[in-house]
Amino acid sequence: MPKKIVLTKAAPAPIGPYNQAIVAGGTMVFTAGQIPLDPQTGQIVAGDIKAQTRQALKNVQIILEAGGASLQSVIKTTVFLKDMGEFPAMNEVYGEFFKSDPPARSTVEVARLPKDVRVEIDAIAMVEKP
Repeated sequence: MPKKIVLTKAAPAPIGPYNQAIVAGGTMVFTAGQIPLDPQTGQIVAGDIKAQTRQALKNVQIILEAGGASLQSVIKTTVFLKDMGEFPAMNEVYGEFFKSDPPARSTVEVARLPKDVRVEIDAIAMVEKP
């Protein structure tokens, strides 16, 4: 089964030569890293790490749903933080989105992220509805 490109106007448009997500083999959704862009304005959301994490996860959620998955079917995420000192605040918001049976996760501190945001998040999920 070929790969299927996921592209929804409900989430921020890609800012480079990539897609929002790819559905592989009809069973797995792989999202691109999502930064805290407001899909309507294309601007970075104002606020602290909590506000930025919340928007990045909302973008991930919208893209997963466009690919036939959901936050409940996520099996792995990667969180890229500009400052590991903001981990507790990011983790608090992350827990609001993954209340029970959270996925496996890696969190790494990076020197810089696109548009100088504080956080970027990607996900791998199982397709629930093709």
